[in-house]
Amino acid sequence: MKDMDYSDLDVGFDVPAIPGMDEADIQTPCLILDLDALERNIKKMGDYAKAHGMRHRSHGKMHKSVDVQKLQEELGGSVGVCCQKVSEAEVFVRGGIKDVLVSNQVRDPKKIDRLAALPKLGSKITVCIDDVANVADLSAAAVKHGTTIHCFIEIDCGAGRCGVTTTPAVVEIAKAIDAAEGLKFTGIQAYQGAMQHIDSYDERKAKIDAAVAQVKDAVDALTDEGLKPEFVSGGGTGSYYFESNSGVYNELQCGSYAFMDADYGRIHDKDGKRIDQGEWENALFILTSVMSHAKSDKAIVDAGLKAQSVDSGLPFVYGRDDVQYVKCSDEHGVVADPQGVLKVNDKLRLVPGHCDPTCNVHDWYVGVRNGKVETLWPVSARGKAY
Repeated sequence: MKDMDYSDLDVGFDVPAIPGMDEADIQTPCLILDLDALERNIKKMGDYAKAHGMRHRSHGKMHKSVDVQKLQEELGGSVGVCCQKVSEAEVFVRGGIKDVLVSNQVRDPKKIDRLAALPKLGSKITVCIDDVANVADLSAAAVKHGTTIHCFIEIDCGAGRCGVTTTPAVVEIAKAIDAAEGLKFTGIQAYQGAMQHIDSYDERKAKIDAAVAQVKDAVDALTDEGLKPEFVSGGGTGSYYFESNSGVYNELQCGSYAFMDADYGRIHDKDGKRIDQGEWENALFILTSVMSHAKSDKAIVDAGLKAQSVDSGLPFVYGRDDVQYVKCSDEHGVVADPQGVLKVNDKLRLVPGHCDPTCNVHDWYVGVRNGKVETLWPVSARGKAY
């Protein structure tokens, strides 16, 4: 976006800011990225993956941004992106990302057709399968478009959502993929999503140990059938160190590590320390302004429900312990200010409870460094939910 023409953009209507502006002049509420913290997070994960012989496929459903993904590839060595929907995948492909995994099932005929056409735009496309009946539909679409769709079999290793639960089912689907024209069996999707936000390190480890045993059994069975998977993919911000030391996984799918949020920040590392106090830095914030202080003990800010998702709890005010975000409605946030330290037009950085759905309600990321706006990135796949 460095070559973007900002001359026709109206700050406060089209965009919240343009490069060169002071951070103090950014229109709120909006999402800002601390570029120094973001770059450190990305490089740290890349260095970790390389040191442990792992591929890292960054998760695009978190940021939904072609620009952030390219930064993850350039600075962190990400091998590509994973996302959850065909329309998301299409945004990344059209944005120049060359390796895209739809880490989800695609069953609707129209969606399958669009998925099968994506390799013609120059990208490797992989999709997850958990039902042998899906194989014929994907194969027919790939043949129609003259493309190849790479396939991961999804194992439900504890999340309780999509995925097969038995090794015979994995083998059955792998054989069907291997025999199908236009499809290539390349791996296993085994993401234990249910344990990512468990606070206790030991409890998370117990969950992933069970998942590893389940996945290893499937890998061994596939190998015995001459169908050894090239990739065993999974792992998130709350578990990547388990998968990378398992001897079974060889690809990580971490996403939230780059931005961080309040919910992930609460989980503990092996030493009992919160992971937002050393392991990862908060790089994503909702910038909000005080719009009213008619009540002496509370400030009203302009970031309410429409500026964030509170499914994982309320945001917290970054870098301060004298004020607290305590309540929100559609357009307002209530900040407890018992000492009356805030005044109208003061700006606060909020760390959202859950970064993924929060990012999805904004159009832009404002990248800041040293108190100045450095860049403006669109939330490229915002609204691409189909």
